[in-house]
Amino acid sequence: MTALDAIDRNILRLLRLDARMSNARLAAEVGLSPSACLRRIKLLEQGGVIRGYTALVDTSTVEATIAVIINITLERQTEDYLDRFEAAVRRHPEIRECFLMTGGSDYLLRVEVANAGEFERIHKEILSALPGVLRIHSSFSIRNVLATRPKGRTNRT
Repeated sequence: MTALDAIDRNILRLLRLDARMSNARLAAEVGLSPSACLRRIKLLEQGGVIRGYTALVDTSTVEATIAVIINITLERQTEDYLDRFEAAVRRHPEIRECFLMTGGSDYLLRVEVANAGEFERIHKEILSALPGVLRIHSSFSIRNVLATRPKGRTNRT
């Protein structure tokens, strides 16, 4: 995939806001014909820039979940420690996201739980057993501010 131009970045921005936007509307927003816009989207998909599409589910109407943000500090930051930790994290679907970080901790993880008891189980059975972990710092979210964006609004600066 070649470098993204301003139109590609605009397509990605709009799809992040509303992935169900019609191709005709998307094309009009970015100033392309529908066929040219669809061709660009296909190239972005084939190039791995767009890896898929997803639904944002309002968990308050389906199931009660609490997002827990976890900062992990490893005993060492060697390539071996990082590789073993990342391989172990990949084996646990309970861990929804894992970011290698700069700053005070080595990794930031996100898990979703129904209650504190479920988090206690994940903490004991999974997080504490991950290889090379020196410190675990967890924070429970109150709510996701961006999950409640008004439908159809775009962020214009």
